Amino acid sequence: MTLNELLRKSVQAGASDIHLKLGQPPILRRDGALGPLEGALVLSEEALAGYLETVGRRSPDRLAAFHQNGDMDIAYQDEDLPRFRVNAYRQRGAISFAFRVIPRNVPTFEQLNLPKGVARLAEEHRGLVLVTGATGSGKTTTLASMLDHMNRTRRQHIITIEDPIEILHPDHTSIVNQREVGMDTESFGQALRRALRQDPDVILIGEMRDEETVQTALSAAETGHLVLSTIHTVDAPESINRMLDFFPPHQHGQIRSLQSPGDRPHVKSRTEERDHGAKPHRIGDEAPPIPLAVDPVDVEYLADRIPAMADQEEIGQIDRGPRGKQIQ
Repeated sequence: MTLNELLRKSVQAGASDIHLKLGQPPILRRDGALGPLEGALVLSEEALAGYLETVGRRSPDRLAAFHQNGDMDIAYQDEDLPRFRVNAYRQRGAISFAFRVIPRNVPTFEQLNLPKGVARLAEEHRGLVLVTGATGSGKTTTLASMLDHMNRTRRQHIITIEDPIEILHPDHTSIVNQREVGMDTESFGQALRRALRQDPDVILIGEMRDEETVQTALSAAETGHLVLSTIHTVDAPESINRMLDFFPPHQHGQIRSLQSPGDRPHVKSRTEERDHGAKPHRIGDEAPPIPLAVDPVDVEYLADRIPAMADQEEIGQIDRGPRGKQIQ
C-alpha cells in the first residue's frame, strides 16, 4: 500500500491522527481512542523507509537531518489528500511516524463551540494572546479560527511563523504571509526579528520555545502589534510562571515591566479540555479570557480565583490577591 493510499483510507475512516510503527498495522485515533486500520497489514522496514522518502522529498535538508539526529517535523500534502502535520522519529532503531490530519477549511467559532470570549479576543488589535493546553487539545485549531476571522474582517498584514505550516490561509480582506521554520527562515527568533521590519499588524508564532522568541514577542506586543501564540501549560497561573521561567531571575523585573498594565501588553490565557466524543469540544470552560499582568502576581491566589470566574461571559477584572492591587 502506498503512503497516499494509506492516508486516504485513514481519513475516510475518520482518523484525526495516524501512527505508523514497525511490526504493527497503521493505528488510527478516532474519537480520542486508538485502533488499527481495518484490513491493513503490519508495516515493514521497507515500507516505512519508503514513506520517509516520500514525506521528505520536499525538503532534502530535513531528510538529511533525520538520518543524522533521528527526528523530523514537516508538513505533507499530495494529490487529493488533506494536509498533514508529520513527525518522523526513530525508536529502537526503527522509523515511526505520527500524522495529524489538518482540516481543509478553517472551522468557525461556532463549529468549534468556542466561548464568546474567544471571539472578543479575535477583535483585539494589540497585546499578547496565548492559547494554552496539552498536546492535541486544539490550540492550533483555535488560533487558526481566530486568524481566519481577522483575515476576513480586517484590512491588515498578518505574518505567521510556524514549524511546520499547518493550516493554509489564503488572502481575504487581509494579506497573509506564512513562513515555515527550516524552509523559509532559520528559527522562530530570527523570523520574529525580521517580521518587525515587514510592516505587520498581526504576528502568529506557532510556539513559544525559547527566551529570544518570548522576549521579542513581548516587545512586539508592547510596541502596538497583536501577537498570537501557544504555550504548553494548563492554566493561567502556570502560563505566567512559564513565561518567567524562560529567563534568569535577574531578568524577571525587566520582563514584568514589559507586561505593565499601562502599556496593555496583557497575556490572555485559556485552559483547553479535549472532548473524546465526535462533537467539537468547548475550549476554556475552566478559565475565562482574563487579561493578566505579570508584575507581581500572587499566582496561588490567582489559581484559586480563576475557576470561580469560569461562567463569566465578559473579559473582567480579578484581584491580584493579598500582595497587590487589581489587575486591569
